[in-house]
Amino acid sequence: MDWKPSHNPHHTLQAQIVAWVAARIEHGDWAAGTRLPAQRELAARWGVNRSTVQAAIDELRAEGLLETRRGSGAYVSGSAWNALLARSQPNWQRHIRASVHKPNRHTIRLINDHEPDPSLIRLGTGELSPELLPAGELERSLRDLKLDPRAIGYSEPLGSLRLRRALGVQLERIGIQTQPDNICIVSGALQALQLIAVGLLEEGSTVFHEPVSYLNSVHPFQSAGMRMLPFRHGSQLQEQLARAARGRQSLLYAVPTLNNPTGRSWNLDQRSSVYDACSELRIPIVEDDVYRDLLFAPGPLPIKAADRSGQVLYLGSLSKSLSPGLRIGWVVAPSPVAARLADVKMQTDYGSSAFSQEIAAHWLESGLYERNVEQLREKLRQRALSTQEMLNARFSELADWEPPEGGFYIWLRFRQPIVDKGLFRRLLARKVLVNPGYIYDPGDLHHIRLSYAYASDEDMRTGLEVLREEAERASRT
Repeated sequence: MDWKPSHNPHHTLQAQIVAWVAARIEHGDWAAGTRLPAQRELAARWGVNRSTVQAAIDELRAEGLLETRRGSGAYVSGSAWNALLARSQPNWQRHIRASVHKPNRHTIRLINDHEPDPSLIRLGTGELSPELLPAGELERSLRDLKLDPRAIGYSEPLGSLRLRRALGVQLERIGIQTQPDNICIVSGALQALQLIAVGLLEEGSTVFHEPVSYLNSVHPFQSAGMRMLPFRHGSQLQEQLARAARGRQSLLYAVPTLNNPTGRSWNLDQRSSVYDACSELRIPIVEDDVYRDLLFAPGPLPIKAADRSGQVLYLGSLSKSLSPGLRIGWVVAPSPVAARLADVKMQTDYGSSAFSQEIAAHWLESGLYERNVEQLREKLRQRALSTQEMLNARFSELADWEPPEGGFYIWLRFRQPIVDKGLFRRLLARKVLVNPGYIYDPGDLHHIRLSYAYASDEDMRTGLEVLREEAERASRT
């Protein structure tokens, strides 16, 4: 060991010692368990102060290359090779922690990780069961689909003109008067929120939302640096919004028809009061209306139907009513806003799938979509009735709920605050996956979002029995 560090002004003595010891370990000269000479001896050999050797050993120990044993000195760590591998790679964890986009809550990551497991009973899944997806009809419709070669290349920034015209006809049926240049095709409503966040708002803007909100389970606005604030209906709404906004750029996000996760809908007074308050304060409204076609009975028209000033950005999608795999949604907005969102979208994915847009346009134009939705509504209504019968039989003493008006969900409220991470994990261990209320409202320990759209009748019965057993056990402790 005749090496000595040099007095190189670009590298400290400590850094040279650390690099030299690491090289000895990497080249196999010093195997795991090798004992290093005493610090005093190393200091003499290298011509440095003992404090420099001590500092180098401390650094190597912190990196996992060395370990010290009381009264015996320093040894090459048994995990030194893993530590060396980590030193040779970028610090990806640091990159991840410092990234702009916020991570999902741990429970949501667990839900996403476990949903593909076919052995699980999925009681909270926000998508249609495979048996409710019109796979056969979609396959047959492809035979009637005429593809213009120009239509299956890159579409224009706003999306397929054919699809936007078909959507204009569809939207007119629910009171929304629009033109193709007011519609931007997106890959689902979630992408629309992401485009709005980065394309229309400045960092530090205020986003108002309902206290129990889908926005608490995803982070399109939070990751863009927005301030999230809940709002409540009532006579003080305008004052509440004005005080909270305090002159900042703001918008209000709402799901007034079949809210996710509660399944509730706003009445006419609530719709008009929110619109009037936001109009007075010039706060844009983002109306997320992806469940409208699944109402069991006709409901109030969208807020957008009464909008004559471009106050409301209206979101729709085929993910809930036809197929999530098509990845087709849309934003209705004033033409400058639609063009801005389209420009941002082109910078991220260069347009939604041309094939999906052609399929969607064909289904809307041919009447296939309307027939499918009529059938789907009835199937979902039957599933909702069946699920309520099971709840009446097994949960009447444990929980409360309201009959659903449509869509996918029953907002099941346990009378005791038992819906915590422990209950979620115990259910998961018994192969039942739920969406607990605390992912939509961090302080909620009472609710579970129960979906009748995915689990079969048999799975629903089995899953609810497991849920009842675990709820009773939690209530006793």
